[in-house]
Amino acid sequence: MKKINYLLTILSISVGSLFAQQNVGDFENLTLSSESYWDGSDMSGLHNNSVFATNFSSGGYNFNNTYDTTWGAASGYWSSGWAYSNMTDSTTSGFTNQYSAKPGGGHPIGGANYAIGKPNSTIVFNNPDGLSINITNSTYAANSMRDGDAFAKKFTNADQDYFKLHIYGYSNGSILDSTEFYLADFTHADSTLDYIVTDWQYVELLPGPYDSVSFDLSSSDVGAFGMNTPAYFCIDNVGNFPLLSNTINQEIISIYPNPSSDFIYINRKDSDNYTISLFNILGELIIDKKINLQQLNLSNLPNGQYFLKIESESGIINERILKI
Repeated sequence: MKKINYLLTILSISVGSLFAQQNVGDFENLTLSSESYWDGSDMSGLHNNSVFATNFSSGGYNFNNTYDTTWGAASGYWSSGWAYSNMTDSTTSGFTNQYSAKPGGGHPIGGANYAIGKPNSTIVFNNPDGLSINITNSTYAANSMRDGDAFAKKFTNADQDYFKLHIYGYSNGSILDSTEFYLADFTHADSTLDYIVTDWQYVELLPGPYDSVSFDLSSSDVGAFGMNTPAYFCIDNVGNFPLLSNTINQEIISIYPNPSSDFIYINRKDSDNYTISLFNILGELIIDKKINLQQLNLSNLPNGQYFLKIESESGIINERILKI
C-alpha cells in the first residue's frame, strides 16, 4: 500500500469536468511544440551575475525558474524552480530524459502539459483557499530508483530506501501546514508492498490561508555531496481546496447511504431533469449520463473511491462515493 504521512493528504484522482468551477494551473496556457519543454534556457529572466531568474503562470499560480550560465551560455543549465513540458518518454533512462513524466505525459484530465520541479521550488498564488495538486515521478528519477545508475543506487527493501516529497504551506513567511508524499517507499515489513510511483496521484493541504507553497525532496540514498537520487518530480492540475465544488443547493438533493456496499439512492425535491455520471479514481467513466436515475447499483464494482456527478439546468453536484 502506498504510504502518505500527513496533516491532511488525500489520495484520489480529480475528475476533469469537476474543475469547471475552479481556477486550475494545468499549464495548457503555456505554448510548446510537440515533444518539447521550457526550462529558462531562452534566458528571458532577470539577469544577475550570470543567473537568470523568472517565473511563469497558469491558472493564477506563479512558478519560479532559475537558469544558471556561470560557466557560459553554452554550458547553462536549469538550476532550480520549475520547468514545463509535454514530453512523453516514459522509458529512456538517464539525465538526457530529465524533462519527462513517468506516466508518459500530463494528467489524463487537463491536457498534455505539466511541470517538473526541483528542490526549493515554490508556487505563489493570491487565492488563500488551500492547495490540491496531482504529483508523480519524473522518468529520470523513477528509472534510476528502479535500476540504479552511475550515480544512484537501485532501491531495495533491505536498505529501507525511500524518496520523499515535502510540501510546506506558507502565509506571510510562516509555515501553516506541511505534508509528506512518498514518491517511492521500500520501507515496508512486507516487501511486496514496496513501490515507486509511476502514475498521477492527488494530494491536498488543509485549507489556507496560504500565499505560497514550497517543495523539497529527501532520499535514503545520500552521498558526500548530498542526495544521489535524481532530484526531480512532476506536477499537474494545481487547484484550490477542494477541487470538488457544488453549484446546486444540496438541500434539494440527497445521496445515501455513503459508504455503500450495493446501492446508492438519489432523492430529489425539484422537477428538474438530471443527468448522472460516475467516474473511477482514474477519471474513467463508469456510468454515463443516466437521466433522472434514482439509484446506482455498485455491487459489481471493485471496492474503493468513485466520483458521482449530477448535472441539471440549475448546476452541478459532485460527490465522493465510497464502495465498501
